[in-house]
Amino acid sequence: MEDGNQHLGHCMVDMKELSANPEGLTAAGAILAPKLSQVEFSLACNDLVATGRDRKPNALVQVAVIDPHKQHLVTQACTEIVEANKDPLFLTGVTFPSEYPASPETLVKLTVYDAKDKSQESNNFLGSATFSIADLLRAKDERLTLRLRSSDGVCAAGTVVVSRLKMGEMEEVDHIATDVPSHKCPLVCESASHVCFDRENNPATGPVFKNPVCKVYRFQTVDNKWMLVREQMEECTLSFSVPKQLLSLYIQEDMNRLRDLRDLGELSPHWDNLRKEVITRYGGIISSYQETLAELDKITGRSFKPSCCKAQKSLEFIPINLHTQRMRVTCPRKTDAFYDIITVGAPAAHFQGFKCGGLQRLLSRYEAEKKSFSTAYQCIYYSPEHTAKAQEVLSTMSLLQPLITSLADQLLQAAQEHSPTGLKDVLKNLSDKTEQFVHTLKDELVKSALLALHAAQPGYVSKNQKQSPVQMGQHQGHIHPCSDQNQSPVQGLPGHSPATSVTENTMMCNNVEGSQSTTITEGVHFALKHQDSIPHHKEYDEEEWDRVWANVAKCLNCVIAMVDKLQEEDNSKQEPVAEQQLADVFTSHNNPGEWREQLCPLVTRLKECVMEVVGKAKKAMTFVLLQEAACSIPQGLLLQQRRDVVFSQALAALACGFAMRLYAGMEDKGFLRQLHLVGLVAQFESLLSTYSEEIGMLEDLEVGISDLQRVVFRITEAKTDDLSDLQPLVCGQRDHFTVEVPLPRLVFQNLPEEIKEGKPLQVFPVLFNVGINEQQTIAERFGDISLQERINQKNFETLEAYYKSLSEKVPLECLPCFQTQTDIKELLETLGQNVVTKKRKNVEILWIAGAICRRLNGIRFTSCKSAKDRTSMSVTLEQCALLRDEHQLSKDFFIRALDCMRREGCRIENVQKNIRCRKYAFNMLQLMAFPKCYRPPEGTYGKVDS
Repeated sequence: MEDGNQHLGHCMVDMKELSANPEGLTAAGAILAPKLSQVEFSLACNDLVATGRDRKPNALVQVAVIDPHKQHLVTQACTEIVEANKDPLFLTGVTFPSEYPASPETLVKLTVYDAKDKSQESNNFLGSATFSIADLLRAKDERLTLRLRSSDGVCAAGTVVVSRLKMGEMEEVDHIATDVPSHKCPLVCESASHVCFDRENNPATGPVFKNPVCKVYRFQTVDNKWMLVREQMEECTLSFSVPKQLLSLYIQEDMNRLRDLRDLGELSPHWDNLRKEVITRYGGIISSYQETLAELDKITGRSFKPSCCKAQKSLEFIPINLHTQRMRVTCPRKTDAFYDIITVGAPAAHFQGFKCGGLQRLLSRYEAEKKSFSTAYQCIYYSPEHTAKAQEVLSTMSLLQPLITSLADQLLQAAQEHSPTGLKDVLKNLSDKTEQFVHTLKDELVKSALLALHAAQPGYVSKNQKQSPVQMGQHQGHIHPCSDQNQSPVQGLPGHSPATSVTENTMMCNNVEGSQSTTITEGVHFALKHQDSIPHHKEYDEEEWDRVWANVAKCLNCVIAMVDKLQEEDNSKQEPVAEQQLADVFTSHNNPGEWREQLCPLVTRLKECVMEVVGKAKKAMTFVLLQEAACSIPQGLLLQQRRDVVFSQALAALACGFAMRLYAGMEDKGFLRQLHLVGLVAQFESLLSTYSEEIGMLEDLEVGISDLQRVVFRITEAKTDDLSDLQPLVCGQRDHFTVEVPLPRLVFQNLPEEIKEGKPLQVFPVLFNVGINEQQTIAERFGDISLQERINQKNFETLEAYYKSLSEKVPLECLPCFQTQTDIKELLETLGQNVVTKKRKNVEILWIAGAICRRLNGIRFTSCKSAKDRTSMSVTLEQCALLRDEHQLSKDFFIRALDCMRREGCRIENVQKNIRCRKYAFNMLQLMAFPKCYRPPEGTYGKVDS
């Protein structure tokens, strides 16, 4: 106790079991109106008699809800201990959620105990009382005084007072009696009610968030008012749905890769053997992913992965302990404010382990070793940039080719309908997509890869091979090392010098057709006659590819010219149309005919040219990826799987955060404007150390967050307002994914036109890491923290660039207002200074980065290894700091509020959900190394399996 200073107590009622089923939703996804007006009540006791007559009791009350139909206790909770007071006042609010299937007959049982110690492990029964909701609602002033029944039913045990609370009514502090001794923490209650945050006003919440847990606190402000603070923590269905969708996409992508490899056609024995190895490897990945997906499909009803399962093989794609948390603050005469955060275990491949490091280190080592692999496997080394370019070309072609075909058909349909406006609109889209298509393929990588593919086919003969026909027959198709054994066997190809030609050092055998004769290259006499045992090919024409893709542009110009001609004829039939300039592109000029008949040959030719280009480019890019896969056979399989696992966890968290931020900002025009003009920043806060296994986790995390740059979001109109149609969908492949977030029709119609038209919405992920535990102490004193320093510096630059772009495109008035007047630019300068400052455990980096994120309308994430212990300390600290800085939390209440949230708030419930124990996984030695503000209150930590 603190010299009689007033403290507030807490009370909790856990109703998760009663409202975990989110069926209280209308067909439109909106939460139904409450069956019974929301009931909240506070507790107090009078004239309690302690078990020992020479002392006052340390009172606590257990609260239980009795199901009137099943006649058994369905939920239990317990108040705080009020020490040494026979008239304890529990300034509490027990909340009955609107979805709770309560009726006036619902019973509540209160049991009062005398606690022997703060652990509440040893209590003496004092008395109990039971009342119904109807009793409370009918009582005068909605206040009940109940006599406590002792165990023998004879002795007077005192009374308990139940008063209905209306939590929206803020009251002055000074009406509370001042003789209440120290309490463990301020007012706290819990429920599972969606309505705590007016979720019924948000029709799109149902399909994504579930199993809410709510806690309510009442803290004192500097001007002696009460502020009401509500925490709500929820699971997210995207924890499982996003990884399952990704696995399906991975499987489909790899199956398509196998088909493309088989479609390369006949290859020389060396390349064919490499292809078989790669096909076998991809088959192994597909089989593994299919098994994992089958295991996930068996799981029903779960929406989060507890931390104790983080290394479980079947769950490795699922994010660890993904939850949303919202704090809503109600203050007298002020607009309510809310603050969101997503907590998730750092995306990492725990099943594969960290013995050899994480992705960042493994990928760097892999790229360094791949050159030697390329020599050993006699394949071509392609840099990561070339491999990424090849994947980009394949992805763009797969996207644009069907679009061009569809638009070409629409053009013919508009011609059939004789619609000048339709022709103009469709032609514009067709021109844009075709130009984009041609621009993508106008790349030296495609040209050089076609040449490399030609060299890998049977019958390719190197100019340097001074061999007899018999020797050549024995070694046909192999690419032998050049005289310099350290060089790649085929020079002039991507990875060495993509723009140069292999034909400088090679000579081809011509496939003699009809009267064609054998070609002799640069005076080298090649007296090899046509033999069946050696396949022969035409000499490769390096300019052929340029002509092929240029034909697409020419065909498009023909179509444009014909459309112009038709429209001109339609507008001025009396004037002769000058057709001389079209003579080169039309074969039938003067026949008026139907529009469709005149356009059809040109459109058909355009589609044929596009298909021809796609066929050649797909083979070329597939051959590039074959080289990359062949060079990576020793360890590429595990690296690919590891990256897929980490990205899956990261994307599930990002999709959850995007959905939460979108739902919260549906009526904020400034936010929606920022969303489609610039995009959102997604700020990941990490508390991992740079020592031992956690450095490997941080290396995984860095790559996983960076890979999120390949993700865009689109808002779509749901097919129906059914909940199943409001589930976000993922499409795409590894180099680019799109997450579609469906909204009900009425909500979708109110969005800006740019968003409704399907504009891709960008997200800019940034990561800041500061280790705070005892392992970080070792790293700072004896190890290496360069990884953390590099991550923070790099992501500071990204955040700074985002703010610059935002300030150029969006008025700063669109950003949220805060009580603290510090300018964002000033915060960025302070962050930049902290990033370069050599300071141990500089958690100010995290605080400032978080503040900047909130001011930029961003999405806040906090992570540690399991999102359970260190994450809980960070989230509660951030919440109390917001109450202090933005809502005038009294200085005297800061530590009390912090301890209360950590002891009885949503985060301790998160611990309970994960490990079935209400203890943070810290020990005293560890906590000595923690910054003081990250240390939990006494009695809330201990040695547990986490």
